[in-house]
Amino acid sequence: MRAIRHHRFGPPDVLQLDDVPVPEPADGQLRIVVEAAGVHVLDTTIRSGDPNGPMALPELPTVPGREVAGVVDAVGPGVSADWIGSHVVAHLGFTSGGYAEMAVVAADRAYRVPDGLSSALAVAAIGTGRTAAGILTIAELTDDDVVAVTSAAGGLGVLLVQGAVGAGARVVGLASRAKRELVESLGAEFVDYGGDVPELSVVLDGVGGAVGRELFARLRQGGRLVRFGWSSGEQNAYADPERRVLDVLGPFMLENLTRFERESLAAAADGTRVPSVSAFDLADAAAAHRALEERRTTGKVVLLTGSAS
Repeated sequence: MRAIRHHRFGPPDVLQLDDVPVPEPADGQLRIVVEAAGVHVLDTTIRSGDPNGPMALPELPTVPGREVAGVVDAVGPGVSADWIGSHVVAHLGFTSGGYAEMAVVAADRAYRVPDGLSSALAVAAIGTGRTAAGILTIAELTDDDVVAVTSAAGGLGVLLVQGAVGAGARVVGLASRAKRELVESLGAEFVDYGGDVPELSVVLDGVGGAVGRELFARLRQGGRLVRFGWSSGEQNAYADPERRVLDVLGPFMLENLTRFERESLAAAADGTRVPSVSAFDLADAAAAHRALEERRTTGKVVLLTGSAS
């Protein structure tokens, strides 16, 4: 089968299309003929070989990718044959192997995709969507809130804007000017980075650095900043007991992954929080990484294998 691998760490061009053995499902596993695989910022960090990333670097060569959707074609011992032919989606956890035409996963980590939901949207929901569900749970938004969402046109931002609008909040979406149309189509007020932001009651921040500090300064007393990353490379330290900082990543997310995965798939299917997707062919994984790193994409970046019927 075809799979994307890299034999060394480095820029996007280290990703190459290889022929690799077809994986066989072991005890308790099923095999998925992959139609769509998710691409995450973390994938680019690992590919670059950054020793300061949040995960240990893998042995090489490796097949990146931790989110897949497609059709089950085989099951291992102990798994019901009823899975065969099912349209499923799964997060592969901290293992890799998603950028491929086939992948294996524990059967208890797979979900049947709701009717009407494509593999590309399901992949976005199972990974990025579960993070959005956790952030929105912690944020506890109401119709009294004025909420700023950073990277509002990104895979996570699109879902957070929809969730905040659905809660009745006034939403300010921060993004580059090229992404204004998407942000406004979701019901948010567009603000370019560095633009004027109204007084806020909530900040949903995955950027940190100068952007995070500026938004924190616009928080009214009693407001809260929900932090879920620092893509700027700078994690801020805040010290104001009247304006809380709530961190999403950590035990809270790990203890509720299944709950948030189910919630996100349901929200994508019923139209409550529908992912936006930027799709690339599997063979163009390097281009997908490059576009993501250069912030030229909107929504969740997804690789398509061409296997969809």
